[in-house]
Amino acid sequence: VQLQASGGGLVQAGGRLRLSCAVSGGTFIRINSLAWYRQGPEKQRELVADLIRGGAGSAEGRFFISRDNDKNTVYLQMNSLKSEDTGVYICAGNIWAPATGSIDYAGQGTLVTVSS
Repeated sequence: VQLQASGGGLVQAGGRLRLSCAVSGGTFIRINSLAWYRQGPEKQRELVADLIRGGAGSAEGRFFISRDNDKNTVYLQMNSLKSEDTGVYICAGNIWAPATGSIDYAGQGTLVTVSS
């Protein structure tokens, strides 16, 4: 099973961006849970959204998480971006696969840079 985050880039403050986390590894995999984390420069990794609670912390009300079960993909819609949203966004989750059962996985992340 692999998690591949994409969609990062450079955006101006106030803009929006949509990230994708594609989960691959077979036809019968199932996403039990998935969350997005942000690793900012010289900051601790923080949770920004998960499939149960939606946006978290400073992202609440601006970031929205959704899933497409047919594509095994989870999206993070980020609106009203601020410079402090800059960082590497990592998707991580608990994925079930026939051969392995339920295991925690994390992707490599995608870089988001918000210019002020």
